[in-house]
Amino acid sequence: MLILGIESSCDETAAAVVADGRRVRSNVVASQQLLHAETGGVVPEVAAREHLRALPLVVRQALREAECDWDDLDYVAATVGPGLPGALLVGLNGARGLAYARGLSLIPVDHIEGHVCANWLLDDEPPLPALALVISGGHTELLLMEDHGRYQRLGGTRDDAAGEAFDKVARLLDLGYPGGPPVSRLAATAPERRLKLPRAWLSGSDDFSFSGLKTAVLHTVQAPDAPPAAEVAWAFEESVADVLSKKAARAAEREGVASVLVAGGVAANRRIRERIEERSSVPVFIPPPDLCTDNAAMIAAAAFRHLDDARPAEAPLDIRPMAYRSRVR
Repeated sequence: MLILGIESSCDETAAAVVADGRRVRSNVVASQQLLHAETGGVVPEVAAREHLRALPLVVRQALREAECDWDDLDYVAATVGPGLPGALLVGLNGARGLAYARGLSLIPVDHIEGHVCANWLLDDEPPLPALALVISGGHTELLLMEDHGRYQRLGGTRDDAAGEAFDKVARLLDLGYPGGPPVSRLAATAPERRLKLPRAWLSGSDDFSFSGLKTAVLHTVQAPDAPPAAEVAWAFEESVADVLSKKAARAAEREGVASVLVAGGVAANRRIRERIEERSSVPVFIPPPDLCTDNAAMIAAAAFRHLDDARPAEAPLDIRPMAYRSRVR
């Protein structure tokens, strides 16, 4: 079974063809990072216009790389939320138009669930139940995954998402946008590694908070005797990795899960991956970096688990920008 997935929730325009929810036939992503680097963050209207330009191109390329035609496809799937309203509308309406023209049914997909299902694009299938840690520029979620389509939200960020914190710290250190990769590269060069930045443990809760850490970085870099930027980057990354890994490990042990799934753009961070793997008492599954960041293969993989949600392309369907968690209780 072949599913064409379309993803446009933020600043990546993506299309992919996935077979049977497991095998990636193609995965094409048109990034807008250079465009938004000029403003230090994503401008929603600019992102939506760029999606309009890029969507036909990435769809054609995805079909070409998958060596298939429209007649070979069984479904079209698209992200409906959460995300930027204008960006979501471009992807969803584009997917609806394509599905309608080709007589295919459309499957709406939750962006967060898409990140989780990227772990089913690996060679080994993760055992369930699992603890899913979704960490990205817009999300930090800790979910108990009982089965496909059955999730329980254990916790999430009370302020900044992990990736958002990386972006803000990168701005304080004059590293540009997006912040994750340059902060990590700078941290790896730190000659001194003694600086200690705070950890918000929020005792008794599975929630996260990174705003205090961001403020601590601000005060540190503005101090008269400020340490080198590399040491600040290292201490910041260590704090984030420490909190994410310890909270995930504790929740996994408490819930008695069979595996830990890590997903989202921040899951590409090497130090965070290491810390989670060190602390977990059960197998840890983490997609390769190109499947951690926003992509359409994960959307097609999630759609395969929800074929019952398929509907005619002309049926009423709207985006859910703030939260789509229809399967999360």
